[in-house]
Amino acid sequence: MTSPHPGAGRGPGGKVSVVGRRASLQPLSRLDPGLRRGTGSISRRSVIAGAGALALPGCAAGVRPATAHAACLPRVNVAADRVIRTLVGLRPYRPSGFVVRAESFGDKTLVHNYGHGGSGITLSWGTSRLATNLGLPGHQGPVAVLGAGVVGLTTARLVQEAGYPVTIYAEALPPETTSNIAGGQWYPSILYDSDKLTPAFEQQLVAAASYAYQRYQIMIGDDYGVRWMTNYLLSDRAPGDSDTDRLMQSMLPEARDLGAGARGFDYKYVGQFDGMLIEPPRFLRAMLRDIRIAGGRVDVRAFASPAEVAALPESLVFNCTGLGAGALFGDDEITPMRGQLAVLLPQPEVDYAVETGNGMYMFSRSDGVILGGTADRGDWSTEVDPATTQRLIARHSAIARRLACA
Repeated sequence: MTSPHPGAGRGPGGKVSVVGRRASLQPLSRLDPGLRRGTGSISRRSVIAGAGALALPGCAAGVRPATAHAACLPRVNVAADRVIRTLVGLRPYRPSGFVVRAESFGDKTLVHNYGHGGSGITLSWGTSRLATNLGLPGHQGPVAVLGAGVVGLTTARLVQEAGYPVTIYAEALPPETTSNIAGGQWYPSILYDSDKLTPAFEQQLVAAASYAYQRYQIMIGDDYGVRWMTNYLLSDRAPGDSDTDRLMQSMLPEARDLGAGARGFDYKYVGQFDGMLIEPPRFLRAMLRDIRIAGGRVDVRAFASPAEVAALPESLVFNCTGLGAGALFGDDEITPMRGQLAVLLPQPEVDYAVETGNGMYMFSRSDGVILGGTADRGDWSTEVDPATTQRLIARHSAIARRLACA
């Protein structure tokens, strides 16, 4: 889900809940093509249909055809008695995409950086760079950042790296933010409605993704919880295309068609790409540590009105409040996109990720195996629905059983 980066639920750095309610299991495949991780089946990688060259930074490369398949992969052990936690988060979704914009705010400058949908972890460094490039030139004095989710923390670090003192104002800190429950796969998803996509937003998206893609690579390692992982894309339907695939194609190394039944997966279409996986609990903990080591201040508080923000002593304010920006700054477009995750006991031998054509996804992390695939637009509840958990287990169990030779 990214992650889901579900975003701030109740003001800056909103909190999450892990106890009981009813909800639907809305597969991502039923959503608008701009929301999904791809359209059709494994459309994220148009190369799976043999779509010619994949442009990588600084070079041109052809799509590599499938070769002899390796032995079967280890199977995820999906069972109800292996669930160690179940989480719900609210992605801060805007049909027209994230907002990065500066405006006058009384005697202050207010720079917005919110509305990342399921792409907060993925795009955080990038949109924070766009935001700081808007706000910092010509500024003097300390800086305020509202929110301590992933977008607030990356903004604060970039402010510090530019030489400014920073204070983070947030209602909740890691590990209590909804960013902490993101899946963490690096790829923009659940970000916009396809009919709302504009050339200007495409340009912002590519710029943000490109910087974030490079920035995470210099943070690879256990300290920040960032690593490369092979992703398998599985479907029984022919692949299609999506705008996000087109925009991200230079950031999807080793994207290729493996052919039907590859790696032991009993699917007609099996694709692969290499991507980064960011473990949010580790990453956010390390980021908050770095901010404090560099002299950053943290003030735990909520804001009930713009007037309270205007009363802050800093003359430059970055708004990274996620879903909370709707009530705080009057954004009527932003809405929750509820996601629920089931987490299984860790399986270190499972060193890959899976995504299916109907939007189910599995990421294997050190703190557990993440099972996801839900997106309920407009649902504000952060209570766990046991029936949704049961359906997630059933669907992911069916996927695991289709690893035929495990």
